[in-house]
Amino acid sequence: MLDFDLAALYGVQTRTINQATKRNTARFPLDFMFQLTKEEWFSIQKSQFVLFHPRSVDSQEDRVLRSQTVISKQQYSEDEENRGGNRYLPYAFTEQGIAMLSSVLRSERAIEVNIAIMRVFVEMRKLFLNHQDLIF
Repeated sequence: MLDFDLAALYGVQTRTINQATKRNTARFPLDFMFQLTKEEWFSIQKSQFVLFHPRSVDSQEDRVLRSQTVISKQQYSEDEENRGGNRYLPYAFTEQGIAMLSSVLRSERAIEVNIAIMRVFVEMRKLFLNHQDLIF
């Protein structure tokens, strides 16, 4: 998961997560957290789509929403660097990195979010084990 996605879940600013991890670098080796390259970030931005659960099948609004491409507020470009936009590429956290966040973010919400995320990872593993044809 990306740093700004985790920040939204935890209800904090992205810089709060990044500052906490920088103060605790020994807890976040490269297999727990790493910074995306420009190529990886641009590739992710191009491939994201929003999927909404429709409120009603006949709703025109829902059909429009389901087809919209995500335009992230966390975009990075060389032009934005010079105009005050985002000046860093996002950090990606692995399952272990997300679990480690609970040791550096000490709020009740952080604990609840970490538990929920870990449960999702467990369910995803079960899904893949039961449906080997989904694995590339």
